[in-house]
Amino acid sequence: MNDRERLAECEGFDWDDGNLEKNWETHRVAYWEAEEVFLNEPLLLKRDSKHSVAEPRLFVLGETNAMRRLFVSFTFREKLVRVISARNMNRREERQFEKYEKENPALSK
Repeated sequence: MNDRERLAECEGFDWDDGNLEKNWETHRVAYWEAEEVFLNEPLLLKRDSKHSVAEPRLFVLGETNAMRRLFVSFTFREKLVRVISARNMNRREERQFEKYEKENPALSK
């Protein structure tokens, strides 16, 4: 099963209390905004091999319902998405996301 299929099988989110607070205090991203990204298309999903030491890490580039563009780092915990970090996309990520949108017009809103 590939990462996108595994993500589609997920049944919800698993939040660590520390990460909930850290994402808000550091990046002003609410937990529900990070969750919205996974429910919207387009959603660019990639492996984060640089930070995958103890467990596989991935990240998504996507938009909230309010069109806020976020980078969300996460891992899988059985059938749950465990968000590690969420923040606004940087310029490089924005360009990557825009390229993905253009290459996948059927996924755009």
